[in-house]
Amino acid sequence: MRLSIERKSVKVNPDMKRVIARFFFNGDERARHVISRVMRLSEEQVFSTISPILQEYSKRHRNITKVLNRHCAKLQYLFPELGLDYGKMEPYRKLLLGSYFTHEYSIESAAFFNPSIVEDPDQSELEAGEKRIIISFRAVGEGHISSIVFRRALLDKDANIVVLPAGNYIDEAELVSGAMFNKKTFFDNAFTTQINPQVLQEVEEQLNEEFDFTSLRKLVMAAQELQPDSAQKREYEKVLWLADAHYDLAFSLDTDISDRVIFPISDFERKGIEDARFVNFTEEDGRTVYYATYTAYDGSAIMPKLIKTRDFYHFRVMPLYGAGAHNKNLALFPRKINGKFAMISRIDGWSNYIMFSDNINVWENPVRIQEPKYPWEFIQIGNCGSPIETEQGWLVITHGVGPMRRYCLGVSLLSLDNPAIEIGHLSEPLLIPNKEEREGYVPNVLYSCGSLIHNGKLVIPYGLSDYSSSFVTVDVTSLLNKLLDKSSAV
Repeated sequence: MRLSIERKSVKVNPDMKRVIARFFFNGDERARHVISRVMRLSEEQVFSTISPILQEYSKRHRNITKVLNRHCAKLQYLFPELGLDYGKMEPYRKLLLGSYFTHEYSIESAAFFNPSIVEDPDQSELEAGEKRIIISFRAVGEGHISSIVFRRALLDKDANIVVLPAGNYIDEAELVSGAMFNKKTFFDNAFTTQINPQVLQEVEEQLNEEFDFTSLRKLVMAAQELQPDSAQKREYEKVLWLADAHYDLAFSLDTDISDRVIFPISDFERKGIEDARFVNFTEEDGRTVYYATYTAYDGSAIMPKLIKTRDFYHFRVMPLYGAGAHNKNLALFPRKINGKFAMISRIDGWSNYIMFSDNINVWENPVRIQEPKYPWEFIQIGNCGSPIETEQGWLVITHGVGPMRRYCLGVSLLSLDNPAIEIGHLSEPLLIPNKEEREGYVPNVLYSCGSLIHNGKLVIPYGLSDYSSSFVTVDVTSLLNKLLDKSSAV
């Protein structure tokens, strides 16, 4: 007999009105012409042109003058060759110039899906049985560029969910810092990747003991000029990829969480930040920190990365290294197991693996624990977020891909003390796309990036055919009984 599940009526849809102001640039030559034309305008022309722009776009962006000034400042390197002094330019002319190098980007105009949920750090002023949660989503806009966005929501005592309205503005994070690198640490990790060892050795020999991204980039670009083919040039580019993966982000403290978007910053994730799997991680001293794994995409290659935050205002972004840190679908366990970090991955593209590590950034020796078994998952099985701890074992929400590339959600149970051992696996999907859910950007796909348990209910947020998102709940006791019933599970 199938489990009883409750689909919630709540739907979260993409909203094309959610826009950010991005830097717009069509190359140095065109930029020089635009700068020259703006500089020829009179002060009266400058003011009469920029004034209505400021009035209109201040209603759409929290601080449009800050954005325009920032974009204007990006052009400073062109001023000397044009015989101009950037420092002497009048404020309104800087704003006008910045406006010509700015465009609005609708971050979720195409899709709003693949959610994960975690407990909000703030659980104050709630009624008994309520829980405040943070939901992350993959937002997709023009050009299929993905970013991470958030909503705050409230679960009542019966696990009914209310998603709070989004704010009126969206803010990108400020890039607080790129990293300074210690040569030994950087290259010890780099040699665990699939980068050509000879390339790594050559680059390492030319760097100081401490170096920054700029000096590394200069060295790599010079080396690339000497390479005979694109494949070898690509090996050098991978070194930059690893270095460019470290950075810190910060949002203004006056932003609502729905105002914050983590948009691609690094060159090597410029085509998207995909499928963040957030998890409340309990440290050994009992403190909570939030981690998320995600996939960075540069248009041709992918790289798994890790986000760390304690407050959802300040984020540290880091790469993941090692033989197990490949492909998509990495999900971190919510605490150490037997003194080690633990991670589920899908390095071969169709089976689930488990890894243990002393270093949260380095993952080696993946061991396969699940492979496609039932018809609805014959193409692949993967995780749908971090495992959830119960007294009976680790609940793992899975996705299975079957005929017609239909994605269904399943559930497995791993041993609490040794999660390399599977002790339960539903032989049928927990959730199958129904007729209302199967139409979308990618039809017949249900997918989640992280769930939680609230008052005895498993709450699963899920994407509907790569377009929008909804929620489903199932009784945890009934689910565990089903998983441990050998007549209906493995």
